[in-house]
Amino acid sequence: MKEYQFLYPAIFVKDEENGSYQVIFPDLNIYTDGKNLSRAYLYAKDLLRVYFSYALKYETDFNRPSKLEELIPKCKKNETVMYIDAVVEAEE
Repeated sequence: MKEYQFLYPAIFVKDEENGSYQVIFPDLNIYTDGKNLSRAYLYAKDLLRVYFSYALKYETDFNRPSKLEELIPKCKKNETVMYIDAVVEAEE
């Protein structure tokens, strides 16, 4: 087995009414959410790992990650951008 590491930017969107977060990976068109920031972060890490596990298994093409500098200016007041990493093992 070979180990791959992926690092992608995610946009965390805070729902001001209930404090929950939606997490969007704009380069991959996938998203998740969590009832607080730490849950949303953990779910985002897991989602990224699962996404790339399947992408490698089925040899699916995927977009390269955007740079934070490109995404930050586009964010609204309730949005934060940060990198999420995932380590995936795949057969060679």
